[in-house]
Amino acid sequence: MKIGTIDFGQRPLFLAPMEDVTDIGFRMLCKRFGAAMVYTEFVSAEALVRDVKSTVRKLVISDDERPVGIQIYGRDTDAMVEAARIVEQAGPDVIDLNFGCPVKKVAGKGAGAGMLQNVPKLLDITRRVVDAVRLPVTVKTRLGWNHEQLIITTLAEQLQDCGIQALTIHGRTRSQMYTGEADWTLIGQVKRNPRIRIPVIGNGDIRSLADADRAFDTYGVDAVMIGRATFGCPWIFSRQELTLDQKIDVLEEQLNINVERTDEYRGILHTRRHLAATPVFKGIPNFRETRIQMLRAEKKDDLLAILERCREQLK
Repeated sequence: MKIGTIDFGQRPLFLAPMEDVTDIGFRMLCKRFGAAMVYTEFVSAEALVRDVKSTVRKLVISDDERPVGIQIYGRDTDAMVEAARIVEQAGPDVIDLNFGCPVKKVAGKGAGAGMLQNVPKLLDITRRVVDAVRLPVTVKTRLGWNHEQLIITTLAEQLQDCGIQALTIHGRTRSQMYTGEADWTLIGQVKRNPRIRIPVIGNGDIRSLADADRAFDTYGVDAVMIGRATFGCPWIFSRQELTLDQKIDVLEEQLNINVERTDEYRGILHTRRHLAATPVFKGIPNFRETRIQMLRAEKKDDLLAILERCREQLK
């Protein structure tokens, strides 16, 4: 499977772009464990054009995590084009357009999945971004706005005609948000459409490598993207099973990377979400109090000490 000149081999697994999750430390770990492509946190086009520092920081990437994509979202065509040009200067391998984020602060303002209610504008943005940059442009979107507007089979052809080089489809509508089950049937229909020449990447409810294998086998997608199941589990991409000790080592390394690359405060904040979500500590009795301590820790050494106590309790 290829995007532009990048060859990902057969049945690659991608890390989905997620706000407050896919920071550089987490991306590096996912890459180590087998993610074929990683993405930064998604970036607001308007904030990027206004040079908002917290947004600009999200563009920092490392050669060690390549191939890496940067995803942008917005509702203003000119801002999306200018943001794409700014992103290109940051040197990613792919620029991805987010037409799938369902959260109210994004979709409710007409960006992300909100674009599914204005397909002509969605296509105009896509076409103009493709024309404005030299890097491969890809799109991530959903099946439609709701179950009465399942437009993805038609939209996929229209996006391909705009010049995108891959399409990621999340198997839910915007109205579903993240509830219910992802429906891969339409993803499979898009992939089987003989007019579709670009790679089709499936996304939604992939919680294990077994789920990913079933998606490849059943729907014939070119790649599978994993999102929420990666929280606190960068090893999900690996065929090799880690011990509990090794998993705690990875979580401690993630904390250290985040602190070193930012600062103690932000490094801890970035790591907390993963510690709260990881299944590693499920075997600890009465874990609630320990979890609260983790989420309240403000010093790296304090948080490391809590992790070490958890390690002892799991032995």
